[in-house]
Amino acid sequence: PVGPGRGSAAGSLVAYSLRITDLDPIAYGLIFERFLNPARKSLPDIDIDFCIEGRDSVFKYVVEKYGGPNHVAQIITFGKMQARAAIRDVGRALDIPLREVDRIAKLIPDAANITLEQALSREPRLKELIEEQPHIKKLFIIARALEGLPRHASTHAAGVVISDRPLVEYLPLAKGKKGEVVTQYDMKAVERIGLIKFDLLGLRNLTVMKEACEIIRKRGGVAPDLAHLDLTDRKTFELLASAQTTGVFQLESSGMKDLLLRLKPACFEDIIALVALYRPGPLDSGMHDQFVKRKNGQVPVTYLLPELEPILKDTYGVILYQEQVMNIASVLADYSMAEADNLRKAMGKKIADIMAQERERFLSRAKGRGVDLEKAENIFDLIEKFGRYGFNKAHSAAYAMIAFQTAYLKAHFAVESMAAILTSEMGSTEEVVKYIAECRNQGIEVLPPDINESDMSFTVVDGKIRFGLAAVKNVGHGAIESILKVRGQGGLFSSFFDFCERVDFRKVNRRVVESLIKSGAFDSTGARRSQIMSVLEETLEVGQKTQRDRRSGQFSLFETMGLDSRQTIYPPFPEIEEWNEGELLNYEKESLGFFITGHPLAKYEPILHKFANADTEKLHDLSEGRVVRIGGIIRDYKLHNDRKGEAMAFVTLEDLSGLAEVVLFSSVYSSVSGLIEKDSAIMVEGRVTRDEKSSKILADTVIPIDAAEGTWTTSVHLNLRITDLDKQGLQKLCDIL
Repeated sequence: PVGPGRGSAAGSLVAYSLRITDLDPIAYGLIFERFLNPARKSLPDIDIDFCIEGRDSVFKYVVEKYGGPNHVAQIITFGKMQARAAIRDVGRALDIPLREVDRIAKLIPDAANITLEQALSREPRLKELIEEQPHIKKLFIIARALEGLPRHASTHAAGVVISDRPLVEYLPLAKGKKGEVVTQYDMKAVERIGLIKFDLLGLRNLTVMKEACEIIRKRGGVAPDLAHLDLTDRKTFELLASAQTTGVFQLESSGMKDLLLRLKPACFEDIIALVALYRPGPLDSGMHDQFVKRKNGQVPVTYLLPELEPILKDTYGVILYQEQVMNIASVLADYSMAEADNLRKAMGKKIADIMAQERERFLSRAKGRGVDLEKAENIFDLIEKFGRYGFNKAHSAAYAMIAFQTAYLKAHFAVESMAAILTSEMGSTEEVVKYIAECRNQGIEVLPPDINESDMSFTVVDGKIRFGLAAVKNVGHGAIESILKVRGQGGLFSSFFDFCERVDFRKVNRRVVESLIKSGAFDSTGARRSQIMSVLEETLEVGQKTQRDRRSGQFSLFETMGLDSRQTIYPPFPEIEEWNEGELLNYEKESLGFFITGHPLAKYEPILHKFANADTEKLHDLSEGRVVRIGGIIRDYKLHNDRKGEAMAFVTLEDLSGLAEVVLFSSVYSSVSGLIEKDSAIMVEGRVTRDEKSSKILADTVIPIDAAEGTWTTSVHLNLRITDLDKQGLQKLCDIL
């Protein structure tokens, strides 16, 4: 499948008519000049989202269609040295202790694309450090010299360049990590030399929707026509208003869920606004608060002029979209749409002299249209304030459509939707843990793999999700295809012995079978996991010998007589107990990477509810330095010696929502080292630290989870009924206390 649109191309009626995009630009007030401005020299972009599975085949088609690898190449991209990264890299090179470097990096304000120069002007403690400590001053001098320089090169996720002549006549080429042909110029340089750039993007959510619809059809249901949904569907908006949006495109972060609960979207325009609001600019400026209060009637919706109402009505008087800035300039100051697009661009770049010229032009033309000068100035101030954060409505509307489609599937086909999501994330343990937790929250049972029911990917069986065999560790696609082929030809496996007699051991080896046993894949055959594991070696030997004999044309006496020889050939199961719950769960984690039939943390939920103020899912949206308490199971840990040669630890903590990294510096680790063991249940109190990729916790306190009540309970409040305060009642209370 192809996405409904992306970027400004959704504002083109021709693109809509040709079915390049799926959104009617007239219905949503999208502007063609935002896509193609006759006054703009640069070529317009048509960015297209494809499903992950189809993106590579589209690229191969483009290569074949337009002259081969001499004429078509992917575009290189350079990762730049950002402020925090520059401090950390230079600090490492100067051999400054890790903890000190980390402390300095954390002082850099948590703002998008902030520079070291801006950080110094905003954070006085940085200035003090530079003035007081020569080695910190040296660190900053070098870091500022390196800031913004390319740090590494990689292949752009989407950018493709197509040329009429061999590309080497225009620019140098190189080979990427996977052997792909890439340009040595980045996308801006490619455009500057006159080559045409296309963005062919792979979007996982399109693959998820395709998979969900296939599961619905396989189960005999009717898959919805996602391109023609009822955009007023009640169940979908109930799901959005309750913020049950884990797995919903663009709307699943904890911060977005908070905004959903406050906003309670009631129409498709509200979803478009949500996509535009949840970005650093609007959030930092407080625009989202104004929007929510106006939408909920807490603040009256007012317009400086009646002419603004048709433009700003859908956003409750808030200037949210770039298209609104363009329409205001057109209606009030007689700008052509091309001129209005130039104004929009100038606002985004915040170039003072150009904005001064635009202000003068706007006020002059507005006055000529009979607009009061003071009101015209107020309106320009308003669009200058909010216009710089304005988002492209065409892009927001297109992505709101995908958000609605994924929400619709979750609202009406929750089990199929979650099965498709789990399939798409099979390669990421952290994501699978998160979505299994969501299934539990939704009351959807997730079953372990089954040798007779599982397919390659996650499937739906009787309203439950069955694990896919591809999710089992050590079980490759070749082995799975062999198992499924044998099962398809000869029917279900009646026992573990039947499986060992029929599968091809040239493709299904011992490690595969052991992982399947530990994951619970043979539970439906009636034998306990402990029993099957106890006869594994002997059974495999018999099965392999039987297959060798058959390939060489030898048959046993029983087989020539048409009798079943398996009861006499294979060893009997010993009468032993099943593994205990801890062993079962540990083997599940070993073979799958996560817990399925239970979770070691489940018994501690009351403690987590009382003392934890965050979980791994919310961690990513918390601000730098925020103090949190979080509980979990130690999934893994690594010990490391700091600059002083003292031991510290990096702990991977798993709770019921996912995974998080916890850093224990030597001063903390030395006092709690005995607690840091795999599968230990702990509570951590510490501070959030963030970098460009993830959030971590710097631990200040680590305690056993069952010690939380005794350690962190500071007071107990008793509610007593006066009628119980007789002599006997008071004596009982004294005895308890």
